[in-house]
Amino acid sequence: MKKVILFTLLLIPGLLLPGFLLAQGTLSDNIRIESEALGYALQYRVYVPQRVRRNAELPVLYITDGQWYISEGRLPELLDTEITNENIEPVIVVFVDSRNPDNLEQNRRNRQFFCNPDYVNFFTNELLNKIDADYPTNPSRDERVILGLSFGGRNSACFGLMAHESFAGIAMQSPANSEMVDDLRYQYGLQDKLPLKMFLSVGTKNDNTQAGRQFMETLKFQEYDLTYREVNEGHDWNNWRPLLGDVLLTFFSKN
Repeated sequence: MKKVILFTLLLIPGLLLPGFLLAQGTLSDNIRIESEALGYALQYRVYVPQRVRRNAELPVLYITDGQWYISEGRLPELLDTEITNENIEPVIVVFVDSRNPDNLEQNRRNRQFFCNPDYVNFFTNELLNKIDADYPTNPSRDERVILGLSFGGRNSACFGLMAHESFAGIAMQSPANSEMVDDLRYQYGLQDKLPLKMFLSVGTKNDNTQAGRQFMETLKFQEYDLTYREVNEGHDWNNWRPLLGDVLLTFFSKN
């Protein structure tokens, strides 16, 4: 009976059992990258799990608005817990900052996240190559996921359409806004099914709920491998933070 209880507890996302030593990964300082595709500099931080072998080939999660997923989402701490508890495979996470590194008050997300082909080119032709050269990654598209919230969630959907040769996993938290989500739904409905695994979540309080539900229905009709979550929260971190464990388990579960 004790073994059964222990095994059950190990499967609870975010729960660190007493006596288990937390395997803390490392989070880099900001790394600057000069983008020819965009014509300006960006910055990012990289989470690497503890005790990674040099010849390891780890999956990679790329996150837009990465600065918020660190400060508000507290994702590095969750990664440490989920990897320690062996709920997920070790994964490298790239937190891409949406702000101008020379003026952090200038946020470029509205320019970058609207299916911007230059932003897609920055990822596919510059950032991915840099990360694969600097870290023990698996460079296969099957081992790459992109995650974003709000306009960043819309950006993830854009990457599914525009960069599916580089990303197999598309994670969208509260993609905004209704009109833009409807346009994406229409585009996904027109195309043959793409080789994508997807996560989509929406809140029920002022969170483009109806558009999100319709997008979900279109993806299900197209028979996508889709994990859908709907929570009784709004367009904020009370919605997004508790679902990060579900995002990790959808793409990186050891089970």
